[in-house]
Amino acid sequence: MNADELRSLEVVDLEAKVKALEEDLFKVRFQHATAQLSDTSKIGKAKRLLARARTLLAERKAAAAS
Repeated sequence: MNADELRSLEVVDLEAKVKALEEDLFKVRFQHATAQLSDTSKIGKAKRLLARARTLLAERKAAAAS
């Protein structure tokens, strides 16, 4: 999912997506810790996608508050 797809989501959907991305990041980190992760770049990709989603969510909430 790229930034354009995230921008098309509503606030409620974006909050759900952030929650799902947090769970995905946890799973990837756990796999890395237990030596089950073969592609360690998945950690960085998951972190960046989560950061994008959180940023968009914060922007939407700030725009709604003002």
